[in-house]
Amino acid sequence: MIKSIKNKILTPHNYFDDVFEKLLEKYPNGEDPWGLNLEKAKKSIEYIWPLYKNYFRVRVFGQENVQDQPYMVIANHSGQIAIDGMLICTAFAMEIDPPRILRAMVERFFTALPFVGTWGAEGGSVLGDRQNCLKLLNKGESVLAFPEGVRGVAKSTSEYYKLQRFTRGFYRMALTAQVDILPVAVVGAEEVFPWVYQAKGVAKKMGLPALPLSPLYFPLPSPIDIYIGKPIKFESDLSPESSDSQIDIHVDAVEREIQRMVNEGLEKRRNFFANVKR
Repeated sequence: MIKSIKNKILTPHNYFDDVFEKLLEKYPNGEDPWGLNLEKAKKSIEYIWPLYKNYFRVRVFGQENVQDQPYMVIANHSGQIAIDGMLICTAFAMEIDPPRILRAMVERFFTALPFVGTWGAEGGSVLGDRQNCLKLLNKGESVLAFPEGVRGVAKSTSEYYKLQRFTRGFYRMALTAQVDILPVAVVGAEEVFPWVYQAKGVAKKMGLPALPLSPLYFPLPSPIDIYIGKPIKFESDLSPESSDSQIDIHVDAVEREIQRMVNEGLEKRRNFFANVKR
């Protein structure tokens, strides 16, 4: 099994192959019980990379803040079609050393989507429940979570870049697994669909978490910046069983830090039509 995967995905002097050779050290069988398939993940990133690099012109700041250890990666949610998760995962696979497959926590409706759910699982996403998250963290994996949930992407234009209240589950899981929280801010994804109306009533009747309506059919090539902050240590005087009021103080602090990072990123945001030389 290992030999067949290496023969298929590794060739000398190829950037993608170098990255995925390192990933094979972590996943020697090329897969795991959650559906990850390293060979298919590589092919997906090879398709995504031109969009990442040339269409959205993604820049990553703060790579030096990422050490070779598991993290609970927490980010603002934006972009209406959750494109932010795909770009963050690509950044951690291709622009962080050592590379890693971020295990993105996704909603149940996503896992049930034909083809898309399978594609996501092969790339590393998992159903966002407590059991999956803790098992992955305990295995040394880094987990990506969006504590705003669907509310983060189900925003109308007037609410862009205003973080919705964070849920507290991510902090309890970081406490249980005793891993640092890594704050991430994404700036530019809101402009991918700059005019959006959320048809919440229709979405509810259809059993959907959100139904964004836009005159645009395709995402615009908005320049996107990803900021990785300094790790936040979990408080040693807390436990996973601490009261909600005790946990909320620290959840709010993480939310404020990411909002601060977003606000700073907005001040440095590139002109939409700028010819950015990389």
